[in-house]
Amino acid sequence: MVVGLAFVAVVVSTLFAQSMLVRYTAGHEPQHRAWAVALAMFALASVALASGTATGWDNGTFRAFYLLGAVVNVPWLAMGTVYLLARAHLARRIHWGLVLFSGFAAGVLLSCPMETVHGTAVPVGKDVFGALPRILAAVGSGVAAVVIIGGALVSAWRFLRNPGLPDHGRLAGANALIALGTLVLSSGGLVQGVVGHDEAFALSLAVGISIVYCGFVLATGGQKSLLVANSHGE
Repeated sequence: MVVGLAFVAVVVSTLFAQSMLVRYTAGHEPQHRAWAVALAMFALASVALASGTATGWDNGTFRAFYLLGAVVNVPWLAMGTVYLLARAHLARRIHWGLVLFSGFAAGVLLSCPMETVHGTAVPVGKDVFGALPRILAAVGSGVAAVVIIGGALVSAWRFLRNPGLPDHGRLAGANALIALGTLVLSSGGLVQGVVGHDEAFALSLAVGISIVYCGFVLATGGQKSLLVANSHGE
């Protein structure tokens, strides 16, 4: 079941990444580039999850899974929200800060000591790594999730209170789906660490990315960008 759910996450995130890449090449909007990068990372992390749960984990596979899935993935997804809601010069500075954070995190995860992993059960980060990798995951994913959920909810509220905007109901619902999907994705690590069921963890990833994808599809139908209501109230 875990392997099947991981492959569902691979398929959905790959299609999602391809869609964002097509949009970026067509319009060169930076939020689409950030989302394409994030979703490519999610797809690779899901491949590592499928491989580890199907054939057995090794240290290299788990390092890749933890880096791409737990540390840098959600911050790059949030970067798209920042491009839409923040002023251009501030968004560019945050972008380069994220590039530095990602490079630092990659260096840490590739070189840090870790316990040997084996078997097909999904390892838990606190049982494998020391403090620094886990702090990077908590800070990066936690702050980024707040940005995504907060941005989606603010935009949904703006659409709801401005019924004169085109498709305001559909776009409000789309942003609500994105917030819900991000919450489901964020719950995966909590489920794994507290409950310890690999099936529930994999299910949260597959369902969460699917909900976010539905939100993006609903929001971008006939629209040029996802969160039309930006920080200037446009």
